[in-house]
Amino acid sequence: MATYPLRASVKAGSLLFVSGQLGIVDGALVDGASDQTDRALANFEAVVREHGATLADVVKTTVFMSSMEHYADMNEVYARWFPTDPPARSAFAVQELPLGGLVEIEGVVQLPEDR
Repeated sequence: MATYPLRASVKAGSLLFVSGQLGIVDGALVDGASDQTDRALANFEAVVREHGATLADVVKTTVFMSSMEHYADMNEVYARWFPTDPPARSAFAVQELPLGGLVEIEGVVQLPEDR
């Protein structure tokens, strides 16, 4: 697998900036926008947990999609991951995503005080 000049996250004070997460398992994209959204959020959550936080600590996400045709599928899956008090969110269609992905999700997390 190729390496890229980025980190999965960067801590700045009490904020954690999580780089865009794709729907990848074992170096390969999963199929379909729903499954890619689910896997991207699982990958996102893993990064957040590495810093002692949970999805409840996420304050903002940005969702990038290769087409707005994926919006309904993404939204349905996203709602399962953030069932109450979801973070602020922006969602955009872009010309293309890395590795031919359909959905990529980045975000900002307010780390717990003791971190």
